Amino acid sequence: MNSLKFYVILLSLLTLAIITLAQEHNNYLDHGCQNATTSTLNSTYRANLNLLLSSLASNATPNNTIGFYNTSFGQNTDRVYGLFICRGDLSSTTVCQSCVTFATKDIVQRCPIGIASIVYYDACILRYSNVNIFSRMDDQSLRVNLSNPLSITTEPQRFNNLLGATVNDLADRVANAPPGAKKFAVNGTSFDAFQNIYSLAQCTPDLSSFDCKNCFRAAIGILPICCGSKIGGRVLFPSCYIHYEIYIFYNAPSVAAESPPPLPVVLPSPPPPRSVTIPEEKGGVSTVLIIAIVIPIAVSIALFSMCLCFRRRARKIRDYVPENDVGDEMTTEESLQFDLSTIEAATNNFSADNKLGKGGFGEVYRGTLPNGKQIAVKRLSKNSGQGAAEFKNEVVLVAKLQHRNLVRVQGFCLEGEEKILVYEFVSNKSLDYFLFDPQRQGLLDWSRRYKIIGGIARGILYLHEDSRLRIIHRDLKASNILLDGDMNPKISDFGLARIFVVDQTQASTNRIVGTYGYMSPEYAMHGRFSVKSDVYSFGVLILEIITGKKNSSFYQTGGAVDLVSYVWKHWRDGTPLEVLDPTLIYRYSRNEVIRCIHIGLLCVQEDPAIRPAMATVVLTLNSYSVTLPSPQEPAFFFHSTITDEVNISSKEFFLDQSKRKSIAYSVDEGSITEVYPR
Repeated sequence: MNSLKFYVILLSLLTLAIITLAQEHNNYLDHGCQNATTSTLNSTYRANLNLLLSSLASNATPNNTIGFYNTSFGQNTDRVYGLFICRGDLSSTTVCQSCVTFATKDIVQRCPIGIASIVYYDACILRYSNVNIFSRMDDQSLRVNLSNPLSITTEPQRFNNLLGATVNDLADRVANAPPGAKKFAVNGTSFDAFQNIYSLAQCTPDLSSFDCKNCFRAAIGILPICCGSKIGGRVLFPSCYIHYEIYIFYNAPSVAAESPPPLPVVLPSPPPPRSVTIPEEKGGVSTVLIIAIVIPIAVSIALFSMCLCFRRRARKIRDYVPENDVGDEMTTEESLQFDLSTIEAATNNFSADNKLGKGGFGEVYRGTLPNGKQIAVKRLSKNSGQGAAEFKNEVVLVAKLQHRNLVRVQGFCLEGEEKILVYEFVSNKSLDYFLFDPQRQGLLDWSRRYKIIGGIARGILYLHEDSRLRIIHRDLKASNILLDGDMNPKISDFGLARIFVVDQTQASTNRIVGTYGYMSPEYAMHGRFSVKSDVYSFGVLILEIITGKKNSSFYQTGGAVDLVSYVWKHWRDGTPLEVLDPTLIYRYSRNEVIRCIHIGLLCVQEDPAIRPAMATVVLTLNSYSVTLPSPQEPAFFFHSTITDEVNISSKEFFLDQSKRKSIAYSVDEGSITEVYPR
């Protein structure tokens, strides 16, 4: 019986892994819409479009090994043409089917009145038009360029030369494929002893060899402009695309089983490139196929066994540890402790040249450990007001938190009066460094901003609901959102965070800490905080990301006295897009922007009960099927103009005597809870 349960669970894990892989490949890249001027949603053309999308979805099955299908419905001016193409290494898998099925629904949401539209995903492209798009190379206006922000630091010119030779070789192989065959190829070429260049090229099978070559020629010509010396990049046209990375991003076993061997790549400069090929056994099942089957099963079994061990261990520590009872926790973090001499050497004795910034509780420095690893060192100021208990609180909290959208703690130092935290070094500084600087705002296009909003939301959701304890951050703001090399957001600075018991929903304090403008009204005025306090701060953060305007230094615009009222005024007047950062006006998703504004206004509602939970926010950002309530007039702070952030943690203020009498306990003395199931 136990054996049966084991295999059922193992099968479930494998199924979940496949579903997760499919969702990952459904990653949205971009879209374009040509909106209708005369047709309506219930017109004959729209009816034909619905039939077309249904037909595309039903023909995206694993049996369609070429991963391509085109068809049309209707007559004359009501005729609609459509097609999809899946990435060649995924064409005969359920990933292709999942991507196309999702695209047929998503494209209608992104282009609700489109008469010709296209949507790009990592695994597939889907498009339709009122003119014939079959067997034609479209113009470059529909292209998408994407590049990794990181650059090659060693021999960039040789890297570019090798990349050019590799993709040109791929283009020739793909264009010369026989008529009706899958026009797709990949290549792996050695750059140096440690890095390879992996590339992929694909054309729609309906293109002639001549048009396919021309399409690739145009795409390859754009690579140096968009992606020169970058470690990864891609140029996507409706009819062809080029993609390269320094890691294997395609399904290598699938490609090895069906692709012809690559042609040799010859370069004038040494060392000569070698192609990365995978040998296949003759007359039987390939070694790659065996590995592809055996390794995932072995890994799944190992992961399952590890999960059982962790689950048993978690049961032993499931009981809640009170916030002030952190003495035992410190002993478990002894391996994270750094000597002060090591920190001083890493930061060149806290040199001003290594200073990254200053927070509410101290200064942050960049450091390099003896092994070459880069770190960020937060040196708490001696008069910051943060005692040993708060310091230990941050260490214990961050050490326990494991999420890609939270900064990771590497260690700490506690010697004499020195209290130091050591974090992972996050290369692109903080969100405010880009968002509020006129010279850098343009680096945050809409796709990056939407990705940042989603990442912050997932990080807060983890703090509120998915970590072992419910954690209230209490100081969410743009300067506490760090950005890594891929511009992924990481929430930092947990010095003000508070742990809640699982069934605790709110607490009160006489000591108000945080940053003015981000604090919810009930916290700033009455000292009451909860998960909805973080939701309010997140709402302000969303509006800052959309507008590019700093809430704490907002100057009167159109009669509005603060950022929230400014956005609300335009929402109420039916002109929400007028608040959009001017650097975004030429390229953005209208639906996504309006949805984010809608979410932001709901998050800053005066009544905490009306603000959405972070689980709802994350779901809404990832699904257009969620219906949001209409926001009411939000809470406003009518204050004099503030030219910079005022961190109240360094200027504590206390409630008046009458309000303090109504509060039985502060957070430092005990918790006030409202108990109901979470």
